Amino acid sequence: MAYNTYLADRIRNQLGNNPMVEEKKMFGDVGFLIHGNMACGVNQDNLIVRIGPEMYHPALTQEYVAEFDITGRPMKGWIMVGEKGYTGDKDLEFWIESGIRFAASLPSKKPENFKL
Repeated sequence: MAYNTYLADRIRNQLGNNPMVEEKKMFGDVGFLIHGNMACGVNQDNLIVRIGPEMYHPALTQEYVAEFDITGRPMKGWIMVGEKGYTGDKDLEFWIESGIRFAASLPSKKPENFKL
């Protein structure tokens, strides 16, 4: 199943023209990266958010939130938010900002930022 393009458009609208954000097609889905680090994305109808270890367990207690697991091995620090968990713009904004905040805290993976 292809990813939810309407959700991807909503994410793009929330992010605006943020120069730190790079959109990238990945494994038939779409991801939004900060300095090469995934912040959030879309997998089928789910919002994928990389929230990190501190927010991981509290996030899993929220309704419509599950571990990010598409391979049989959950990825720690990553969650999937079901459709009902991002229906409202404020809900979507909360999750996107959580992902952006965590991704921005990580060291850059962009080659131009590496020095020999």
